[in-house]
Amino acid sequence: MADLVAGITVAMVALPLSLAIAIASGADPAKGLVTAIVAGFLISLLGGSRVQIGGPTGAFIVVVFKVISDHGYDGLVIATFMAGLILLVAGFLRAGRLIQLVPEPVINGFTIGIAIIIAASQLKDLFGLSIAQVPAEFFGKLEALWRARDSVNVPAMMIGVLTIFLIVALKRAAPRLPGLIIAVAVTSAIVAIPGLPVDTIQSRFGDLPRSLPLPAIPSLDAGRMLELLPSAFVIAFLAGVESLLSAMVADRMISGRHRSNAELIAQGAANLGSSLFGGLPATGAIARTATNIRAGGKTPVAGLVHAMTILIVMLIAAPLAGYMAMPALAGLLILTAWSMSEPHRWPEYLRERPSDRFLLVLTLVLTVVADLTVAIGVGVMIGLAIRLRRRAVPPSDWKPPQR
Repeated sequence: MADLVAGITVAMVALPLSLAIAIASGADPAKGLVTAIVAGFLISLLGGSRVQIGGPTGAFIVVVFKVISDHGYDGLVIATFMAGLILLVAGFLRAGRLIQLVPEPVINGFTIGIAIIIAASQLKDLFGLSIAQVPAEFFGKLEALWRARDSVNVPAMMIGVLTIFLIVALKRAAPRLPGLIIAVAVTSAIVAIPGLPVDTIQSRFGDLPRSLPLPAIPSLDAGRMLELLPSAFVIAFLAGVESLLSAMVADRMISGRHRSNAELIAQGAANLGSSLFGGLPATGAIARTATNIRAGGKTPVAGLVHAMTILIVMLIAAPLAGYMAMPALAGLLILTAWSMSEPHRWPEYLRERPSDRFLLVLTLVLTVVADLTVAIGVGVMIGLAIRLRRRAVPPSDWKPPQR
């Protein structure tokens, strides 16, 4: 019974988040529900943590948006399929502990960078701005938003701000209630009943489907697979890091211990399964996992119930979900980005060694202004070099060959 209640509770949190993350990623909102159902079920069924909740997460928004922009949605499905295979191989080769070698400042840096990009991407819907096409590049996006400042939709802005206020207030006043779905439902009703001129999921994307799509193997052309390989590795890396971080947080909350290699295998199976149904990349979600634990979840059954609850909502109440207001979902994602950045830890970052602060800022800046792939690659290389220097590793005795 505890797992049943926890599963239903976390489903009410995951439902609006899954829709919002899919929209922010440049995908159809229904893809978020498909991912939460298929990947969420497989992560709980096969995972190495007893209480992990999986599905689409904010960490993937930047990568997914870029892959869709560059290669189309079918390219994302192929990259997700390949990422699933990579994670399966990593799990079977017992590579779970290797992810612990990634320097923590790199993880913190790209997480804050992703949070900044997510928040910036939601300003258009939060203020109801009239922009035909928002540039993908960060500073270009800010310039376009500034040029459109005179087109602010006051009702949309009020709905977005009210949603943020309600989520924060409900979290403080009644932390056990699914404040996200209550806040979004209340503000969406305020839009729907009097017919305010505010975009909703239904008005922008049409009706949500009331069933899962049939599974299909993506077209695995050798040329496209080679082209998408870097994106697949980034998706696999993010899925592995996020899931193991979430599992470690869960361990501290329940005084347990997860199995890292089993977790990687579960993430691989989940991303394979999601791609077969045309879904998004998935991983363990720290906020939803914490919600599950606080709601009383104790076994993987809670995660299975969470996935099945979202499926039932999709089958029965999909038209109601279409009434969700876009500014409400934008406000929800801005709060999600704020939580991702972990502001309570910022004073701790300022007390770190200068080299760690440099690494965090470098990864953050590269994530925002360059590319997540570049940020992770450069950050990991410099971080490992700093770690070797701290350990006073003796210089190599390699000598240039005589030619």
